[in-house]
Amino acid sequence: MDPHRPRRPGRAPLYTSEERLRRDASPWTLVQGVLAPLQFAVFLVSLALVLRYLATGEGFAAATVSVVVKTLVLYTIMVTGSIWEKEVFGVWLFARPFFWEDVFSMLVLALHTAYLVAVFADALGPRGQMLLALAAYATYVVNATQFVLKLRAARLDRSAAAAAAADAMALSK
Repeated sequence: MDPHRPRRPGRAPLYTSEERLRRDASPWTLVQGVLAPLQFAVFLVSLALVLRYLATGEGFAAATVSVVVKTLVLYTIMVTGSIWEKEVFGVWLFARPFFWEDVFSMLVLALHTAYLVAVFADALGPRGQMLLALAAYATYVVNATQFVLKLRAARLDRSAAAAAAADAMALSK
């Protein structure tokens, strides 16, 4: 067990002290912090356009462009996220703390890529393409939730570490 990792019942802290320092020093942390909410905003606009098309049959071109843009933002956040994982954990993907998020991200990428293939191959027809986009978006929501829960865990780890340090200081007096 890493001596820099305080023990907590049920789960190990997300970062060692060294990983936390690398995370905080990495410019890719800020990039991820900007891209994640941007991707969510693009997703919300695109979701509205896709649902509008499915409900009314209008706006197929706008919905298509929005899903393509959402997919490009997804690719960008995945590439920069891999660089971030390499800097913080020493591996491009599947670092211990983010293993299952990365596994599920592969499904998200696969469905978004299948959408692009369908659009550029003119396959599935407009409704089928939009339903595929919705399937990709459903997996994105699950994956985004996984990452939000990890951010919350990291904040809880930071609070627990601060409390432990305060307790240690009080005991040493």
